[in-house]
Amino acid sequence: MRRLMLLRHAKTESDAPSGRDRDRRLDQRGHADAAEIGDYIARHPPFPDLVLVSPAVRARQTWELAWTMMQARVPKPQVEWVPDIYGAEVMQLLHSIRIAAGLDPRRLMLVGHNPGLHELALALTGSGDAAARRELARNLPTSGLAILDFEIDAWDDVSFGRGRLVTFVTPKLLKHGAGD
Repeated sequence: MRRLMLLRHAKTESDAPSGRDRDRRLDQRGHADAAEIGDYIARHPPFPDLVLVSPAVRARQTWELAWTMMQARVPKPQVEWVPDIYGAEVMQLLHSIRIAAGLDPRRLMLVGHNPGLHELALALTGSGDAAARRELARNLPTSGLAILDFEIDAWDDVSFGRGRLVTFVTPKLLKHGAGD
């Protein structure tokens, strides 16, 4: 059994002072939402062993804020900054997951961006909670977290339609009592 956690970065400012998309930072809501998702993860084991994070400022900030909320209750995972996750399409993201096979984590988290993460979640999901699947089909919003389980022995075997969507949460759904 392998678990994949896909976390989209939190809400950001419209433009970075540098004008570069990679430099956009989290806005006030983004800070709060990233912390809320981190708290959610800390209360719902199992936890990631390895976290692959896009080097974009907003993805790094999302992970750092989430980790701040998790660190008192969660064993520290190995964290890698992976340039290929920034702006990645589905096949690039799938390649990053398969490369993780070399480190052999049981539970892997990716912190990245849409549309790639959303498209990957949809492509990998073959079964799971019907309500969660409907919500995920609509969108993977900022700070959205999709958790999929795979009945496989190695990350090399991850393929489309083989994942079971275990959980889909967003700060908005958490505020309305879903996901607890």
